[in-house]
Amino acid sequence: MIEMVREIWGYVLMTAPSGQSITVGQLASVVLLLVFGYLGSRFVGFLIGRRLTTTKLRPDVVHIVKRIVFFAILVLVVITALGLLGIPLGAFAFATGAIAIGVGFGAQNIINNFISGWILMAERPIRIDDYIELDAVQGIVERIGNRSTRIRRTDGVHLLVPNSLLLENTVVNWTLVDQEIRTTVRVGVAYGSPVRKVADLIMEAVTNQPEVKSEPAPSVIFEDFGDNALVFDAYFWCDVSGDRVLRQFRSEIRFRITDLFEKNGIVVAFPQRDVHLDARDPLRIQLMPTGEEAADKDAKQKT
Repeated sequence: MIEMVREIWGYVLMTAPSGQSITVGQLASVVLLLVFGYLGSRFVGFLIGRRLTTTKLRPDVVHIVKRIVFFAILVLVVITALGLLGIPLGAFAFATGAIAIGVGFGAQNIINNFISGWILMAERPIRIDDYIELDAVQGIVERIGNRSTRIRRTDGVHLLVPNSLLLENTVVNWTLVDQEIRTTVRVGVAYGSPVRKVADLIMEAVTNQPEVKSEPAPSVIFEDFGDNALVFDAYFWCDVSGDRVLRQFRSEIRFRITDLFEKNGIVVAFPQRDVHLDARDPLRIQLMPTGEEAADKDAKQKT
């Protein structure tokens, strides 16, 4: 039995031009090496990632380190496998050139997205956990892969965006440098309201919001004499991680403005129109005929 296994293990499958024989045992060893090398590289990357997550490194840096370790170990495994088979790397020079030409023509988009993914991780214009806006779509970057980037939209839907689109199109990154965002709340009050008092009440509502930054200081601007209201704009800065949080801050400020206006008798304006009638001519009021009266009138006109 053992002799049979040895014969099978040493059976020569092919002989290379250099005279190197490739046996079943060598081929099986290479297959096992590739499988365990791939699993081992994934496992080592997992251990390194778990260790680095306990540090102060950002998630995107941890992801870059994991990918570099994974590919480095995988390249070493492939080189070792070729060494076991006795195949020099120079033997693949012509083949790799031909494959590169074929891949360049047939898989341009895949290669473009793959290279774009590494550019995104190297330059880091977009990082994991960043809140971005792309073509009116807003969401948080969850993962930057080899071909695409996974974005979780504000409504919970996941988007897979090709990496090349993130480099070729204009992307608004809300949290690239910091989380400071300036926003505004617009209020319209009725004509005749005390404008100085209105400005003070709006400023009080804004400054009482805990998330509003004191520097740069908030400001209230008497923007315009509108068609139906006196328009005021409140400008303020706050630290936010997305549009949803920003809307919540504005909502709280509007609630507080409404309460302060009610306590001080300030009326929030609403659209209205004044209709003026010319009193020189008396109004003529004509009743519309009912259905039966209209039918009788039509019958009389026909006769």
